Amino acid sequence: GRTFVNRYIILDEAQNLTPKQMKTLITRAGPGSKIVCLGNLGQIDTPYLTETNSGLTYVVDHFRGWEHGGHVTLARGERSRLAAFASATL
Repeated sequence: GRTFVNRYIILDEAQNLTPKQMKTLITRAGPGSKIVCLGNLGQIDTPYLTETNSGLTYVVDHFRGWEHGGHVTLARGERSRLAAFASATL
C-alpha cells in the first residue's frame, strides 16, 4: 500500500467510516505525517454504523491517553438557525 511521508492528512466525515477503514487510512501515515479526523457522530449517514461502532469513536477511544494524540469536541456549530433546528429536531 501507499505510505504518506511528511503530509498533513484530513479525513473529513470520518463518522461514516468503519473501524477497519479508519485503521487502513491511519496506518498509511509515514514519518512526519499528521492525521486529523473530522466528524459529527450525530450525522452518521451509513445505516450499519452507530455512535458506538463508528470508526471515529474507535479512533477517539483507541488513542485516548496516547501522548502524541488529541481529541477536541466543539460545543456548538457555526451553521444557520435552520441547520441547528433541523439537527436538534429531526
